[in-house]
Amino acid sequence: MSVKATLLERPSRTKIVATVGPSCESPEKLAGLVEAGVDVFRINTAHGSRQEHQQRVEAIREVGRCLGVPVAILVDLAGPKIRLGELVAGQVMCVSGSTVRLARGDRASGPDDLVTSYAALLDEVRAGDRVLLADGTVALVVESVQPEGAVCRVVQGGVVRSRQGVHLPGAKLTLPALTDQDRQNAHWAAQAGADFIGLSFVRTAHDVHQLRAVLKAEHSEAQIIAKIEKPEAVEHLEAIVGAADGIMVARGDLGIEIDIAQVPMVQKRIIAACHRARKPVIVATQMLESMHHARLPTRAEATDVANAILDGADACMLSGETAVGEYPREAVEVMHRIALATEEILRDRPAPASPDGSQAGVHPITEATAWAAGELARALQAKMIVVATASGRTALAISKYRHFVPTIGVSDSEATLRRMALYWGVIPVPGLPMADGTRLAQTLVERARTAGQLVPGDRLVLIAGTGLRASRHNMIVVHEVE
Repeated sequence: MSVKATLLERPSRTKIVATVGPSCESPEKLAGLVEAGVDVFRINTAHGSRQEHQQRVEAIREVGRCLGVPVAILVDLAGPKIRLGELVAGQVMCVSGSTVRLARGDRASGPDDLVTSYAALLDEVRAGDRVLLADGTVALVVESVQPEGAVCRVVQGGVVRSRQGVHLPGAKLTLPALTDQDRQNAHWAAQAGADFIGLSFVRTAHDVHQLRAVLKAEHSEAQIIAKIEKPEAVEHLEAIVGAADGIMVARGDLGIEIDIAQVPMVQKRIIAACHRARKPVIVATQMLESMHHARLPTRAEATDVANAILDGADACMLSGETAVGEYPREAVEVMHRIALATEEILRDRPAPASPDGSQAGVHPITEATAWAAGELARALQAKMIVVATASGRTALAISKYRHFVPTIGVSDSEATLRRMALYWGVIPVPGLPMADGTRLAQTLVERARTAGQLVPGDRLVLIAGTGLRASRHNMIVVHEVE
């Protein structure tokens, strides 16, 4: 394994989240993905066993240690997804205009039966409700609900297979936010030291609070990434953003649950809400879908990644492309190239005229300091902004201003360093002294000069604190390399 470049050599500012699976789970392949630009690895608990998940956590941690860079882990809970049971012959051809029966059970009794293990389904669906199957490609409408099942007419035909997902857009279901399996996986993830935990099918802020209680009981520092993929979540967006530590725009299920024509605008709305609240936001699902089997993405996919970055995404996520795709490293490399090309346009956007001190979770003094440090760095053409932070909140505030001056995140907490791996434009650097601002600057300069990244006359802007309780970060120091 070679050591990934740090300090000023971070290739792109947009972060990359990659899902771990059979195509990339070996330590050598994981290291290759980190070297190609991956900052966060996602473990999807909907697939694989607990033993496999634990092995992947240990492999990722070992890769981070060997490469000497903070690499974060996002454990994604499966959530209360409704699935079909076993169908006759494993699949059913739903013909437009025909009728099928949606019933309770694990195994279908006839060729026109679709069964689901969600026992309460027949109590909650109503005539006129839509039922979407096979990732939304097959559509049914409930005509009547009877004790033995719901009679549905096929309005958009296609093949439906066993264990595929069932979506009921607009139906008010009583599914719990956290299933028993999710709770068990959350306890395991907390004990395993996960940095982020993804909460699927969030509907209200109360769902986030439930997971928070589970993590608190485990004394876990893991942060919650709420996945927006339900219409109810869009309705309660501001409250969910306020309750969570970060947001994922999970466009796969979102595009089934709401009109697909609305997804691009909803994506923009979610990203804007995260910027206002100073929360990181990940855009996910089908970003480079064709790279499951192709070395290059389609033009539309490349444009999709670029638009997510232009919208303000902190990170873009690869799912099957890296987990089961044939070209996991190539997918990461392409995403990085798209990010680099897109970020050049962002450089030309005007900086905010003044700080916004009204953001939740950020002290007004810290917010103003984050803004002023960037303006000072621009004016002095500084090579970097350096922030020593206990929690990472100040680094995140700086990130949201998109200063385009490399931001070095320093902390004596390994967990904080790994969390900063998700923040746009922030380069977490381990092994730097945090307590003494002068010593921090000197050590950083020595390391950067040795690597040929700083020369005499270069300047760096250091955000520091005077120890006042009002704000941990209330002082800006400019250091010039002698």
